[in-house]
Amino acid sequence: MRYRTSAVLALACAASLITLPAEATTTAQCDTAPIRTALKSLQGIGVSGISVTVKSPNCGVRNSGVGLADLGTGRRAVGNEHSRIGSDTKTWTATVVLQLVGEGRIDLDDTVDDHLPGLVRTRLYDGRSITIRQLLQHTSGLPDYLDAPFWEDEDAHRWDHIEPLQTVRQALTLPKPDRTASGFAYSNTNYNLAGLIVTKVTGRSIGTEIEERIINRLGLCETRWAGDRTTIPKPDLRGYADRQGTLVDRTEWNTSEADASGALISDGADTTAFWTALLTGKLLAPAQLAEMKKTVSEDVANERYGLGVERHEPFPGLVLWGHSGSMSSGHKFRNAVTDDGRRAVTLLIGSESFDSDKVDSIMSKLMRDLR
Repeated sequence: MRYRTSAVLALACAASLITLPAEATTTAQCDTAPIRTALKSLQGIGVSGISVTVKSPNCGVRNSGVGLADLGTGRRAVGNEHSRIGSDTKTWTATVVLQLVGEGRIDLDDTVDDHLPGLVRTRLYDGRSITIRQLLQHTSGLPDYLDAPFWEDEDAHRWDHIEPLQTVRQALTLPKPDRTASGFAYSNTNYNLAGLIVTKVTGRSIGTEIEERIINRLGLCETRWAGDRTTIPKPDLRGYADRQGTLVDRTEWNTSEADASGALISDGADTTAFWTALLTGKLLAPAQLAEMKKTVSEDVANERYGLGVERHEPFPGLVLWGHSGSMSSGHKFRNAVTDDGRRAVTLLIGSESFDSDKVDSIMSKLMRDLR
């Protein structure tokens, strides 16, 4: 099926998807203590700034901030900032692929060679034995193109336009990656290949398909496909990298090479709306959503990977879904959403270095305590 988007829907934006429930108008039922505790704890993880969005049944959607969105001007983070969401883009790409599966235009057991004949054909790698399911699940055995010598000096390519096909060819020159017992080996190459397959099937880029099938359909007015754009819409969360003890602003970047594996720009409200729509069946039919949630072990405690989604169970019975993200610009992304989409936490983080384990713990406790 094709998705038609009216001007009215496009103007509705994410706010219409995540409005406060009627019961949230009764102040007594909204307990913000867990949110306040989490925000206080996030002040101690060692970052420049964090844009925070929290969704719960009784409190609705609340945007907050920790630290500074811009160290240069002293502008505080308040929760409405735009940021690069990095590999969270993989979930959006996987959603498009699974929509095409539902339409009968792609089969998860199709091989890469079925759609891109001859592209993956080396001594070590053969597209005739790599399926689309394996690409989305990171069980293809393909290496990550970012491990190629070309990327040893990322700054040298900061302003370059790089086609996804170039990244695939870079990866095919590399040795086989180390894989877990389940066959899992995280690789951005998988998703850039998946994006090329989408283009071959639809005749349009993965960015265009994401825009029509997800962004416009849901009215996500604050989400952009970056393309060659090097800036982030205002208000922006500046991105910082630690260079010899000094935080250096690296916000402006041409991220065209990330493509289907990590090119999106968004804010907390839009990404929360996307994940809510995804997990509540508004973007995928039940059969395709079930396929997305079939996971393999990442060989990390309680961590499993599906088709573009990460599954985590920090406490018995508390199953959380999400997908982290990271970009050379210094931006990081973390999120967690419950199966029913009623509780969610989204963090847009402005520094590449921070106490990751502490962030995971803070988010898990907040998700447990939200009401």
